[in-house]
Amino acid sequence: MNVTSRPAPRPSRAVRPSAPARLPARGRLVRTVGVAVLAGALLTGATATTVGAAAATPDERTTWAVEPATADGPDGRVSYRLTVDPGAQAVEHVTVTNFSDHPATFDVYASDGVVTADGQFDLLPASTTPVDGGAWITLGEGGTAGPSRRIEVAAGDSVTVPFTVTVPADATPGDHPAGVVAALARAEDDGTAVTFDTRVGARLHLRVAGDLAPALALADVRATYEPSWNPFARGAVRVDYTVVNEGNVRLGADTQATIAGLFGWNARDVTAPAQREVLPGQGASGTVVIEGVWPLGRVSGDVTAIPLVVGDDVVEVAPAPVTATYGAWALPWVQVGALLVLVGLVLGVVRARRRREARTQARIEAAVAASTAAPGRAGTAGARLSP
Repeated sequence: MNVTSRPAPRPSRAVRPSAPARLPARGRLVRTVGVAVLAGALLTGATATTVGAAAATPDERTTWAVEPATADGPDGRVSYRLTVDPGAQAVEHVTVTNFSDHPATFDVYASDGVVTADGQFDLLPASTTPVDGGAWITLGEGGTAGPSRRIEVAAGDSVTVPFTVTVPADATPGDHPAGVVAALARAEDDGTAVTFDTRVGARLHLRVAGDLAPALALADVRATYEPSWNPFARGAVRVDYTVVNEGNVRLGADTQATIAGLFGWNARDVTAPAQREVLPGQGASGTVVIEGVWPLGRVSGDVTAIPLVVGDDVVEVAPAPVTATYGAWALPWVQVGALLVLVGLVLGVVRARRRREARTQARIEAAVAASTAAPGRAGTAGARLSP
């Protein structure tokens, strides 16, 4: 493997991410903790660093960076951007810099790109075999090239590794996102230690030359009315949907929703959170909550996704917006429940009052009966004693 080594200056701006949380020691536990760190490195720049989880004390922490490079070292690029013809190759380099005060071992490999649920770019887990752009990358050169490379980097030093992107002849045109990462190599253990997979990498914007076909679709559009527990307040309609990229180029999306009640009552438009990036063949979930809806029957509306070109991408074909309809029943269950409770209370008060009145009337009638019967009995007794 043709690698170059050079002393690495300390970064001018130190990045000190928090140390990963530890897991309970229960057998052999493996946890990927580099997702957020990887996303930051792939999206924001080439000088991202991370603290290795294998360190036991602050003095033993491993801090490193992964940067796009030439054969001479880092070249200042934020990410790789390549357009390659089907059946052709492209050669690039990646530099791994160890900012720590001790040597470290890293596994360098490539994988396919994905977008996480929170909209961040990431790569497939190390245990998942890439099948797209990441599978076309080999580390090293000549007879030593392979899908991964383990390198030793001295304290304060850097190692530059070449890699080759070989696009299959039958590859489909469009975007095939990938990335190259350096993961802190895990030491062998007896199966009882807690280990972590910590990685940081650089993103590869890989596009296969050919006709681009940008296209979005909306799927799984569902609407639910969420009443307020206050019977005198309005509720909300929650609309869930998925923006699916059915084309061959990555796109973002601005999403808008409309709503109206029966006969167009209370019609209005609402802007939903934008989808920053949706990769080809993948989808991104979204939600828009429309407040201030009275429960007066059926409500309906549209969800529209307006495609956006992402970053510095060039898409010569204008993608068309897509629209899907939804409907939901806004029924006054809370108000009906409150009315039933109120009616129950009124009926209870009326019934209790009638019971009290009946008991009072019964006591009055008993007293009258008693007072009426007493003189009669006294008169009868006096008649018997008369001469």
